[in-house]
Amino acid sequence: MSQLEDVGDQDGWRCWVCDERVDPGVSVNDPRGPSVDSRTANPKSAKKGGGDYAGGERLAHRACNTRKGAVTAVIPWPVELIVFDPAPLTSVAERLDRKGGREVVARCADRADAQRVADWLVDRFSRLAPALDVSASVDPGGGQFLVALTTGRRR
Repeated sequence: MSQLEDVGDQDGWRCWVCDERVDPGVSVNDPRGPSVDSRTANPKSAKKGGGDYAGGERLAHRACNTRKGAVTAVIPWPVELIVFDPAPLTSVAERLDRKGGREVVARCADRADAQRVADWLVDRFSRLAPALDVSASVDPGGGQFLVALTTGRRR
């Protein structure tokens, strides 16, 4: 098990679930205090040499870690982004890590909203799945704009 300080330094003292700052000076017993979230190995990923989701430890607020428990965390979309049919980001990251390729993650009514979503996704994925090099695209279709994430093919 890694030391809390090592995991905190590795993750830049940001909670991987809510993406907010974690104060290292707050007690580990406080809901906003730091805790280490151990990722359990994904058998499919482990067989292929593992990926960002194959195991390891990440920093989380104690409350975020407790709330998610032993299930896949739900990464919240910011309320200020106007999106329709937003995809569950943890599942998207796992699929892109495992298979690579392209995945549509949201729909937006106008191009400006879609571009804000695309920019946020690239920034968020840089912390959610740092080993996964993603880019975002905005494509018109059916009177709306589709936001997709793309990464290179994996193993």
